[in-house]
Amino acid sequence: MNYQDLSKIHVQVSDMFRWPETQSQWDQYRLTSDQINSYKEFGYVHDVKFLSDEQVDFLNEELIGLVDPMHPGNALFHEYNSNESHDPNVILFHALGAWRITPGFHDILWNPAFVMAASQLLGNQAVRFWHDQLFYKPALHGGVVAWHQDYSYWTRTIPMHHLTCWIGLDDATINNGCLYYVPHSHRWGLLDKPDLAGDMNGLMQYLSEEQKAGFKPVPIELKKGYGTFHHPLLVHGSYENRSEKMRRACVLNVFADGTLSDTDKVLMDGAIAIPKGREMGGQFHPLLFDPDLAGV
Repeated sequence: MNYQDLSKIHVQVSDMFRWPETQSQWDQYRLTSDQINSYKEFGYVHDVKFLSDEQVDFLNEELIGLVDPMHPGNALFHEYNSNESHDPNVILFHALGAWRITPGFHDILWNPAFVMAASQLLGNQAVRFWHDQLFYKPALHGGVVAWHQDYSYWTRTIPMHHLTCWIGLDDATINNGCLYYVPHSHRWGLLDKPDLAGDMNGLMQYLSEEQKAGFKPVPIELKKGYGTFHHPLLVHGSYENRSEKMRRACVLNVFADGTLSDTDKVLMDGAIAIPKGREMGGQFHPLLFDPDLAGV
C-alpha cells in the first residue's frame, strides 16, 4: 500500500496551529531574557508551554497507531525500534521520521511556540529541520536512555549550531522516567558516544575526574504539553519507568540555516544524500522559520 509522504509538504497540512501574521502575534511566543540566560548558563531551559491538552491528545492518538509495526505508514520511518533496548523486560520504543507519516507530527514542526524560541536560542537565525524522534516508555517496564550528548551522533553535519527540543506527551516525573540534565556539561566539549539504550552509565568511561566530580544530574519533571530546549553538547538521559503510568515524548532537532553536510553518505535511511560541503536542505530538511521573512 502506498502511503502519502508528508515530508514533500513544507507547510501545515491541518489547522493544528495558527501561524502568526504580525510581530505582536509572534511576541507571545518569545522566550524571556531570563530563559535565554538560563540556556546559556546551564545548557538548557525548561517548562516551556508548547501544546494544549487537546493537541496532546491528538498526537497521542496518532502515536497509538505508529507504535504498531503494522501501521501502513511505518515504512517511511528513517529508523524504527519497537524496543531499542533489545531486552523484553525493559521496553524503549524509539523512532525517527514521524513527521513524514501523520498530520499532527508533521505540523508540530511549524508550531509557532517552537520555531520562535528555537530561532532565539540559535542567535535569532533561521531554523532548519534536522530530524524528529518519538520515545515511548510503557508503564512498569520502560527502559533507560543512557547518558549522552546529542551532537556526538550528529557530527556528520557542521558546524555545531544545533538545538534539541523535548516535548512531553504525558506528565513526566521521576517515577516514570523523566529527563535528567547535567547542568554546565555543555562546556565539557565533545565526548565519545555510548549505546543510546545500553548501559545507563556507559558515558562515564569517557569523563575526566573533574567532569565526574561535576556530574550532578537534575530531574526535569514536566506537565504534558510542556517541554525543554537543550544544547547539543549537554549531557542528558533518563532512567527506567517503573511506575504505573506510561511516558511518551516527541523530540524535535533543528540547526541554524547554513549548516553543512560533512559526508557524501546518506544521512538517514530513506533520505537523499547531500554532498559533503553543501548546505543542508531539500525535502527532508525544510526551512521552518526565518525571522527576517516573518518580520520579527
